Amino acid sequence: MGRKLYVGNLSYGVTDSDLTTMFGAHGTVESAQIIMDRDTGRSKGFGFVEMKTDQEAQAAIAALNGQESGGRSLVVNEAKPRTEGGRGGSGGRGYGGGGGRH
Repeated sequence: MGRKLYVGNLSYGVTDSDLTTMFGAHGTVESAQIIMDRDTGRSKGFGFVEMKTDQEAQAAIAALNGQESGGRSLVVNEAKPRTEGGRGGSGGRGYGGGGGRH
């Protein structure tokens, strides 16, 4: 069990400190971050919380997953490790093939 949790289906007004307060009732919160849209600066409706221990993380999942917050049913589970790439089929080379004429 990891200590980093994914928190989804958040209302767009939830802040990092709101997450800290919400999860702090179940243990020590090491970090809490709402993921923001790079272009608009608005919340994407999800975030990540890191708890101090695995036991605290498990307690937070048990207590908060499915609970209503801001009219929405929260999704709380163990965060999955990031996969390499994640942006499609260019193999990390950006757009196009670069073989233009001179």
